[in-house]
Amino acid sequence: MPKVALIAGTYLPDRCGVAHYTARLRSELSIDTIVLTTFEAAKDNPTVFGVVKDWSIKSLPALVQAVHRSQADILHIQHAAGTYGFDRAIFLLPLLLRATGWYKPIITTVHEYGWWEWEPKWIPKPLLESLKQWGQRHQWWDREDGFLLTQSAAIITTNDEAEKVLIERLPDAEVHRIPIGANIKVIECENARQKLFDRCGWSGDVMTIAFFGFLHPVKGLETLLTAFRNVVDRHSQARLVLIGGVESLALRGEDAKQYWTKLETIIADLNLKDKVHMTGYVPGDVASIYLSGADIGVLPFNHGVTLKSGSLLALMAHRLPVIATGTEPHVKQIPPRDSDTLTDALSTLIEDPAERDRLSQQGYEFVQQFNWTAIARSHLEIYRSVVPYV
Repeated sequence: MPKVALIAGTYLPDRCGVAHYTARLRSELSIDTIVLTTFEAAKDNPTVFGVVKDWSIKSLPALVQAVHRSQADILHIQHAAGTYGFDRAIFLLPLLLRATGWYKPIITTVHEYGWWEWEPKWIPKPLLESLKQWGQRHQWWDREDGFLLTQSAAIITTNDEAEKVLIERLPDAEVHRIPIGANIKVIECENARQKLFDRCGWSGDVMTIAFFGFLHPVKGLETLLTAFRNVVDRHSQARLVLIGGVESLALRGEDAKQYWTKLETIIADLNLKDKVHMTGYVPGDVASIYLSGADIGVLPFNHGVTLKSGSLLALMAHRLPVIATGTEPHVKQIPPRDSDTLTDALSTLIEDPAERDRLSQQGYEFVQQFNWTAIARSHLEIYRSVVPYV
């Protein structure tokens, strides 16, 4: 079996959704894989190598050398702009590898695409646009990711929005869409509800609403807490658990601490300290037990929830009826930043067990197509297409 080297902008699964995806993918693949990433992101793992300080152009020679040393049969780059610190130097890597005699297949997974074009101020806009169009017309580079995609033997994307833009811009490229799966495994636990209650200090006949994911300002948590205050006034048995930490690539250090403190302050000001519990970061198996002990899932993201959200798929996989912003199917849809509508949606599900059961069943059946066994199988098929003996 061949060896696959994965380049990851970061490899801290507890702080980054793309890193978590990459780690889960490795665990499901039945082939030899290693990870090349930053010194900071490399953990005490013999298959994860810190090879660069950052993703600036100064780091490219070290990255090229690491790829050569890896003895990999395939290079698989996981790309999302934020994981590389929004640095574009990685787009030159394929050219440097070819220039130094590395001709093995490159595959790139594009986790996001269509919003981050190169717009240097020192090049006149008309000239820049002409260069972009000329490069794409000849399939030499693309207007967003430079040489990264045009030099890839196959491109993988996780969502249909990115797939549409990729096919439009690079019609000759080999593009595959492989949706992500739930970001945690479902752990069977007979006393999940009691374990959740023990963690939160709750007892009795309560109705538990669960949010799952990083606690960030864009997740609509302020709207959720305001709505939940109204829900408690109608249904005193309601409880809310926020499962997830704040520290991530998007929110670090002091900013993360300040946001946690802000949420604590809002909870106290709304007189909800005995009805809302924030778990902080917990391992996937613990998060699964807590979700299994809940009754309703809620994701009121400010910009809407899509199938790129592993949290949405996780809630569905745990058979929770889900209330979410956006237009995805099999959830109770609500507009963003609308606490009144969210209040009504939560109250409706609390009062209507038949509707909870309907959404729960529909979501669970829908999410079965996003299983990690199928995701790994699809990757292996692509690997075989570029290296026949895989």
